[in-house]
Amino acid sequence: MRTIVHLSDLHFGRIDEAVIPPIIAQIHDIAPDLIVVSGDLTQRARSEQFRQARQFLDALPQPQIIVPGNHDIPLFNVVARFFSPLTKYRRHITPQLQPTFIDEEIAVIGINTARSLTIKDGRVNDRQIEIARRELSTLGDHVVKIIVTHHPFDLPPGPRHHDLVGKALPAMRAFAICGADMLLAGHVHASSAVSSAGRYDIQGYSALVVQAGTATSTRSRGESNSFNVLRVEAHRIVVERMSWQAEQGLFAPAAAQTFTQRGNAWSQTVTP
Repeated sequence: MRTIVHLSDLHFGRIDEAVIPPIIAQIHDIAPDLIVVSGDLTQRARSEQFRQARQFLDALPQPQIIVPGNHDIPLFNVVARFFSPLTKYRRHITPQLQPTFIDEEIAVIGINTARSLTIKDGRVNDRQIEIARRELSTLGDHVVKIIVTHHPFDLPPGPRHHDLVGKALPAMRAFAICGADMLLAGHVHASSAVSSAGRYDIQGYSALVVQAGTATSTRSRGESNSFNVLRVEAHRIVVERMSWQAEQGLFAPAAAQTFTQRGNAWSQTVTP
């Protein structure tokens, strides 16, 4: 079994300083095999914000898989936005825009969905989809295959303030071919974990779609700061949401869901 801590939407530049020491300490206590950060490390892609994000990441365990979000592209600097949108991200965070982590039990592939031409929306392209498909297709069924993006392939219940990642359906069809098991994302600042079957009708296939809320930002949109702890093994994944409890000064378990795989389809296990 592998333990993954899934963080998202850090938004350095608009953070709650009170959560930083506890989240670092608690993640060390969890001792994850991997940390995944699904984008929006900064609020406005400024150098100081990237430096703060880098300091935070350096305080967490390794290894880490990180992808950028739309807030990691400059908004007001038009020249930088269109001609060097992720220069600061590459300098301070990682030069890898499609990072991978593969061991005997899990394979994790990050895909950059941030784009200069939109303010908040994102997309995947054919080349990114094909790289992920080829990488995952070589792996056996005993390896749990995970895709990480900033923009989501599904949306949590409630008012719709965001759109799905662009080219979601072609990507899902490719993921079905290579047997992707779980899709991790952020962007909407709301936690959820659902089967993709509710949105995508792909014969004999469904993945587990997991959203993380904002781990450290004051831009909470009605949900407490949170992060996910994923317990991952072949054919079984437990998703636990850790929610900030300000009175206690710590993150506490708020919900847990168990998903199991039959054939190529993931669904939630409901206990009596």
